Amino acid sequence: QAQLVESGGGLVQAGGSLRLSCAASGRSGRTFNLYAMAWFRQAPGKEREFVAAITWTGSTTYKADSMKGRFGISRDNNKNMLYLQMNNLKPEDTAIYYCAQGSGGVRSSDYAYWGQGTQVTVSS
Repeated sequence: QAQLVESGGGLVQAGGSLRLSCAASGRSGRTFNLYAMAWFRQAPGKEREFVAAITWTGSTTYKADSMKGRFGISRDNNKNMLYLQMNNLKPEDTAIYYCAQGSGGVRSSDYAYWGQGTQVTVSS
């Protein structure tokens, strides 16, 4: 069974930083270094949106250049871990953040396996 578990969310003031982690186990762990990984987020009342993705070789894609300057996606294939470093957080970054495993791309449908999500709340 594929399992992805996010951690690291919480409440932070605007301008602060958080580092999200996603641990892969089961099928997701055994195949971790074969697939792309990604972070998505879903704010209240909004659709889930792509944040960033990273291939198994480490190539990265971000939702926007502005996000690339504040967010950094990385992975450790030896530990089956995915990370999202978030700096200079803004209230509009408030959302549930999900990690996902799949074939890459920026659409939810590109990813077959999902974690349960971790809440990030940025206060102004």
